[in-house]
Amino acid sequence: MFFANNEKPDETQGWSAEKLFSAAKSEQVSRSYEASNKLLEKLEARFPYGRYAQQAQLEMGYNYYKDQEPALALAAIDRFIKQNPSHPSLDYALYLKGLVTFNESQGFMSNISKQDMSERDPKAAKESFNSFRDLVQRFPESKYARDAEIRMGYLIGAMAKYELHVGRYYFQRGAYLAAANRGRALLDNYANTKQVEDALGLMIQSYDKLGMKELSADTRRVLLQNYPNSKAAEVNFETDPYWWAPI
Repeated sequence: MFFANNEKPDETQGWSAEKLFSAAKSEQVSRSYEASNKLLEKLEARFPYGRYAQQAQLEMGYNYYKDQEPALALAAIDRFIKQNPSHPSLDYALYLKGLVTFNESQGFMSNISKQDMSERDPKAAKESFNSFRDLVQRFPESKYARDAEIRMGYLIGAMAKYELHVGRYYFQRGAYLAAANRGRALLDNYANTKQVEDALGLMIQSYDKLGMKELSADTRRVLLQNYPNSKAAEVNFETDPYWWAPI
C-alpha cells in the first residue's frame, strides 16, 4: 500500500474506544497533552456515542487547560456541559471550568498596581466565581466543593480590591463622584471583605472633595461604628501606593 506524501499508516486503525481512551490517558499522564487530544479526537470521530466519547470531551478540556490554552479548554468544557447535563462528572466539569478562568484572573489581579485599570473589567474573576458558585450550589457534597469555596473567597477579595484600585484611580484624577460610586459599589457587592474599611475612607474623602458634607459625615459614622480605631479617612489616596487592604 502506498501513502501520499510519505504519510505513515495510522497505527490506531481498528482500535476500540477503550484502547484509544487508555492510550490518550497515558499520554495525558506523561504530560503529552497535544498527543492525548489527537487520540481523543479520533475516539470521538470513530465512536461518537457512549461513555468514552462523553468523557473524551472532558479530558480534552483538561488537556487544553494544562497546556495553557484557556479558550480551547473552555470551549471543550462548555460543550461537555451542554451535551451532558446529567453526567456524573458534571461537578468536576464545573470545577475545571472555574479553574481555567481562576488562573486567568490571578494573572489579571497580579498586575493590578501596574496597569491603568479604569476601563478594565475583571471578567475572568467573575466567570470563575460563577462556575465555582454553580458547583457549590448544585453539588454541595462534591469532593470539589470545599476547594471551590476557598477559591470563591479569594475571588471576592480580588474583585473588591479591583473596585478599590479603580476608585483610587478616579480619585487621583479628580473624578471624585466616580471614586465615591466605586466605594459604594464595593459596599453593595462585597460587604464582607477586608476592603470595606478602605472603601468607606475613600467615600469620605471623595464626598469632602465634592463638598457633600452630610454624606461625608454619615459615611464617617458608619466607618467608626464598624471600625472604631480606623484611620482610613486619613489615608492619602493620592500618593500612598500601599493603601489597599490585602486580599
